Amino acid sequence: MKKPHSLVKRLMLGVLLVLPTMVLAYENNYLIGQGIHDVTGPSAEVGMMGYANPDQKTSGIHTRQWARAFIVADPNTNDRSVFVSVDAGALFQSVSQGVLSKLQNKFGSTYNVRNVVLSATHTHAAAGGQSHYALYDITILGFIQQAYDAQVDGIVAAIEKAHNNLKPGYILVNKGDLANASYNRSKPAYDNNPIDERNAYNSNIQKEMTVLKFMGAGNNEMGMISWFATHPNAMGKDITLQSSDNKGYASYLFERKLKGSTYNNSNDFVAAFAINNAGDMSPNVNPDSEGRGPTSDRFENVRIIGQRQYDTAVSLYDNASQQLTGSIKSQHRFVDFSNTEISGDFTDGSVKHTCVAALGEAFAAGTEDGRGPDLFSEGATTTNPFLQFITGMLVAPITQADRDCHGEKAILVAQGKSTPYPWSPEVLPVSIQKIGQLAILAVPAEYTIMAGRRLMATVDSVLGNTISYSVVAGLSNAYSGYVTTKEEYDTQQYEGGSTHFGPWTLAAYQQAFYQLASNLLPAGTNPVPGLNPTPFTNVEPMPRDLTGETINFQTGVVWDAPPIFKSIGDLVQNANSSYNKGSQVVVKFWAGHPKNNLRTQGTFMEVQYWKNGQWNVVATDNDWATKYEWKRIDGVWGTSHAILTWDIPTSTPGGYYRLKHYGDKKNGWTGNISSYTGTSRYFTVN
Repeated sequence: MKKPHSLVKRLMLGVLLVLPTMVLAYENNYLIGQGIHDVTGPSAEVGMMGYANPDQKTSGIHTRQWARAFIVADPNTNDRSVFVSVDAGALFQSVSQGVLSKLQNKFGSTYNVRNVVLSATHTHAAAGGQSHYALYDITILGFIQQAYDAQVDGIVAAIEKAHNNLKPGYILVNKGDLANASYNRSKPAYDNNPIDERNAYNSNIQKEMTVLKFMGAGNNEMGMISWFATHPNAMGKDITLQSSDNKGYASYLFERKLKGSTYNNSNDFVAAFAINNAGDMSPNVNPDSEGRGPTSDRFENVRIIGQRQYDTAVSLYDNASQQLTGSIKSQHRFVDFSNTEISGDFTDGSVKHTCVAALGEAFAAGTEDGRGPDLFSEGATTTNPFLQFITGMLVAPITQADRDCHGEKAILVAQGKSTPYPWSPEVLPVSIQKIGQLAILAVPAEYTIMAGRRLMATVDSVLGNTISYSVVAGLSNAYSGYVTTKEEYDTQQYEGGSTHFGPWTLAAYQQAFYQLASNLLPAGTNPVPGLNPTPFTNVEPMPRDLTGETINFQTGVVWDAPPIFKSIGDLVQNANSSYNKGSQVVVKFWAGHPKNNLRTQGTFMEVQYWKNGQWNVVATDNDWATKYEWKRIDGVWGTSHAILTWDIPTSTPGGYYRLKHYGDKKNGWTGNISSYTGTSRYFTVN
């Protein structure tokens, strides 16, 4: 007969062996919806947003840009939170205004400024021109209505899809570290922060990745959001193909994993790799003189850093077990950051003020990822009177009061003083979305990691044990440059020179978020005894709507024409008869201008495979292995080439393939636009 304690041990061992195979049961406590929609802008002759390089104009597509929307609703109260991650250089206030207006027309007050967060991933390889403010349109040569419409309509469509997909489900959360996908490009600024503060975090990069796992009833996987601090600017300022960069590639990999081997834009699973406080976090981890890394190949760098984010996100997603539970709450406020009084609780102990928006010479110097003109350098704290005179004549005079307010900044341009409208917005949105134990802090700027840490600490000090996770959702609902700590600002690296509202900008944000967080607590609660922040003004300032006040200096498409005895869609360069796996196929066609039709939710190219008696699509212009390029040949005659490239993956099955081009051409006499196609010969892949 077995001894009792021996039986107990055997039973316990049996339980331990069974536990790993058990599926934990989670309550379907929310309604969850997800949606994805194409927001790719014009793929030719439009300036790109990110590097402010006038020569960087779109010339095709490497990967498309997408809006990825998630809605979480409380089934008992109908309180909702909407988060949309958008593959864009910035999410401008004009776009937010356009989206909210269209949502109101569709859904009434269900989705509004209070519960919608639109966050740009900050890819530097997408068409710009969506802003109503001049500062962000100068290098684009004006406001581009087509780019604006593509973004606004795509975001609205993604939210509508998420709304229509709402179903019972639950959310799991997890976080972990990723150490080799970023480096601090502004170390002199970071090292100026207090040593005790730096030691508390023990790293000058933000390694932490936070992942949400969206699950439907029956353990149906619906979606994922990852927040991680690294810049999506690995493509660099010399690449002119539109790309969602490393975060977009990570999304592409994750969605392929859940959707199947052939990527598609269906809404059954949506994976967003969003940005947080990544202002000083660069993906170019082995930077050379041109700001590259880990290798000298731009595309390979995007792939590597995207893969590293994907791998970490998959691990956190697969091992997520903590469920978000509790109410959904939100707080939102517009704040005039050009004129905010800040309590000494958030400064050096004395009352401070923000400043009218201005950029420093360090802004013009650029970063390690892409330098500006040699005339400028980081660390510039001494003003150049001649430059100030020039910009004062062009924009607005710079006064001694401006210099005093901006402190160490060597002011280059006071864009906030231009007339009749400032060149950048000053009344900006701030908001907190609280989903159970998670707080999403939406900010309209790029925060350095230490600035973001301080903001999260401020909110955590108020909400205490009601939250376990907090993330900064950067570049949300508007855009206004960078935000650094006061200590980082004083060194006037690029990020400090790009902090619009002076040395106490972060303190103003901390005060605003302290008040937002306090409003989430029960009435009468004193969140942090002893603190006495300057209250919000009785009358909330409202951002201006500059619709119709913009200027465009670009010409539209006049006409498309082929050479004599040719037709648009005819081949210029055909495929070879056969290729080995791992080699490259290049085909050229006489083409029409991509502005004639953005082919939203479609494609300019397909790789087709002969199987079961028909041609099957195996890749489009959104796939990593393809490139669609457009090249103007003769502007007077109207001729151009479409160049299709396919890097044949080594996993490609052998057989017959072909490349097909889709485009649209404009008749110069009638102005009519009509579609056309062009097809290569079929070839074998061995």
